[in-house]
Amino acid sequence: MTQHPFGRVITAMVTPFHPDGSLDLDGAARLATWLVDEQQHDALILSGTGGESPTTSDAEKEALVRAVVEAVAGRAQIIAGVGTNNTAHTVELARSAEKAGADGLLVVTPYYNKPPQAGLLKHFTTVADAVGVPVMLYDIPHRSGIPIATETLVRAAEHPNIVAVKDAKGDIAATSDVLRRTDLAFYSGEDASTLPWLAIGGSGVVGTSTHFIAPQTKEMILAFERGDVAAALRLHQQLLPLFTGIFRTQGTILVKAGLRELGLPAGPVRLPLVDATDAELDQLRQDAKAAGVDL
Repeated sequence: MTQHPFGRVITAMVTPFHPDGSLDLDGAARLATWLVDEQQHDALILSGTGGESPTTSDAEKEALVRAVVEAVAGRAQIIAGVGTNNTAHTVELARSAEKAGADGLLVVTPYYNKPPQAGLLKHFTTVADAVGVPVMLYDIPHRSGIPIATETLVRAAEHPNIVAVKDAKGDIAATSDVLRRTDLAFYSGEDASTLPWLAIGGSGVVGTSTHFIAPQTKEMILAFERGDVAAALRLHQQLLPLFTGIFRTQGTILVKAGLRELGLPAGPVRLPLVDATDAELDQLRQDAKAAGVDL
């Protein structure tokens, strides 16, 4: 059976900032409440790449978790992104997030320093040993520089705290093999790949466009699960313009632009990101309209 340790629809939530670039905790609480209560999210990831984790401080990350956990009050799971390319620092962030009330942790593959697979496994299990909450690994080789190999995932699955993978590797055969050999829950880390990943036993999606289309995405997943593949395919095709369009320039940039259009908390991005241009915003409106969403 497909596992759903964090539900089916998860969004890597952007981090709202004030106009001066400082952290907007009230805005984060309001945005999280809207995503959970109005957009039907099962879980939110805070301080992922989409949450601009490279440019937020450790103190900001902890404060963000506390504010959103309080706002959501158990109506959805809150997963804290704690991954870095320094195992000791990742452990510190993991313990801080758990103390702040996170229900789970997202741990990305250590980036840039390109450790061997033995180092990856030790990194993941060391973090999982340090906490008492479930861990989702994040496999995204086009950003981290290296994939998590199949055998590494199989061995990591032996750890009781490692329960899921956000899969942005795009290797359907490798993912199928891990699903065949483990009980790990796999969430598509690419919005447009959600439906094909469901077909091989995936659990759902950790999305970006799902800031705007979570209910429709959940409907697609549930249609597939009840065996109505035709309905799931229709929804996939309907939502495809926004599944892909949200990444035309950079996901965080366009999500924040779209949220501002809707009058929701977002604020600017922090450098080295830059805010959307008028042309990029106009294209986003067109992509959203093609998916049935009015910004």
